[in-house]
Amino acid sequence: MKLYNTKSRSKEEFIPLQEGKLKLYACGPTVYNYFHIGNARAFIFFDVVRRYFEYLGYSVTYVQNITDIDDKIIDQAIAENKDFSKIADKYTTAFLKDCRSLGIKSPTHQPRATETMPQIIELIQTLETKGNAYEVDGDVYFDTASLPEYGYLSGKQIDDQMVGARVAENTAKRHPADFTLWKKSKPGEPFWQSPWGNGRPGWHTECVVMSQHYLGETFDIHGGGIDLVFPHHENENAQAMALTGKPLARYWMHNGFLNVDGEKMSKSLKNFFTTRDILKEYDAEAIRHFFLSKHYRSPIDFTRELIEESHKAIQNFYKALKDHKVQSLHEVNLIDTELISIEESFKDAMNDDFNTAKAMAILFDLSHKARNQSLNEDFRKQAAHLMLKLGAVLGFFQIDSKEQESKMPDITIALIDLILSYRTQARTDKNWQLSDKIRNDLHQLGIVIEDGPDGSSWSLR
Repeated sequence: MKLYNTKSRSKEEFIPLQEGKLKLYACGPTVYNYFHIGNARAFIFFDVVRRYFEYLGYSVTYVQNITDIDDKIIDQAIAENKDFSKIADKYTTAFLKDCRSLGIKSPTHQPRATETMPQIIELIQTLETKGNAYEVDGDVYFDTASLPEYGYLSGKQIDDQMVGARVAENTAKRHPADFTLWKKSKPGEPFWQSPWGNGRPGWHTECVVMSQHYLGETFDIHGGGIDLVFPHHENENAQAMALTGKPLARYWMHNGFLNVDGEKMSKSLKNFFTTRDILKEYDAEAIRHFFLSKHYRSPIDFTRELIEESHKAIQNFYKALKDHKVQSLHEVNLIDTELISIEESFKDAMNDDFNTAKAMAILFDLSHKARNQSLNEDFRKQAAHLMLKLGAVLGFFQIDSKEQESKMPDITIALIDLILSYRTQARTDKNWQLSDKIRNDLHQLGIVIEDGPDGSSWSLR
């Protein structure tokens, strides 16, 4: 397996610290609002990383933090006139719910920053004792000049961090590049007691404590969006290097940006969408398909046309499974050499720095084979089984529509069939406006209509 390591700016062979085990940390949300569709890309991608290693037989420990104390949370608490903890709880609950809606598996551990305050204070004290941190009037800063390795990940040197557009002036700091480990609380703000007075931790320190607590001094993979390389991940790693003399992680993986209709997502441009907004319009698996159809390191442009294409692709996948009544992974028993070779091609794609775009093309090919009436029936069924198996590695096919349909009352099924018959008549009468309206209205209710040469059929999303 080759992974692109942000540290070296190149693909490197992946060698785990412990054979057969993966220790993975990916940055979670700061819970001050609903997370946006750009955040969803990182959450979905690292869910796939975790799933693929499990598919390969690894024992995976996946840690994702929740930042539940931060300036943004305090600002939101003021805006909503609520205690900061109420804001954090509200949006943590929303985050977990939206992740479930996206089909993201729960991490092995999901610690909150406020739960690790004693360990955070202990880490800062250690850095201060070692000469890597200093206190000024209740604020504690990391002394970047004390660490020759600063810039290990991003390549940025402290001499380049001069006061300007991107580095705010703070006369209390010895150097503009020095960053906050502990922040003195202002009147009315939440605080924890510490040797430096009442205050709260810096964001970079929280992640170091939470990752090392569960994964050790150095772990295999640290991930997040490309915007986190600097300063967040650089400053995390600096603290780890100062503490142990070793990097925090061996491989650093970062996904690319998401734009909307060719422009950076921004509330001022009115193109800012939360994941919750998008889930009201599109299937979770269509969103997953959209992201995975492009390589994770490439920027991606969010358009409704592309999401619609992803939706159609997912429906074709499910149709192939439905045609062969494939519902269980336990039924997979590949004997055809062509299909065995296809599974190896899937592994080759994923082993090449998680080339999910190529892996998706393999699923697409399998769906065509499964629905190709000119092929042998047993081969077609095996192709459908393999599509289910490999699709599950990418997080697809979590929707058991058959089970949902089996629980529907007979009267509900009869009503859907009746509405479908009205739509069929509208199509016969070439009343396309009414036909489309019925289809779209049913889609909003989670009912998918598929038109074919033998008529129309429906299924649940």
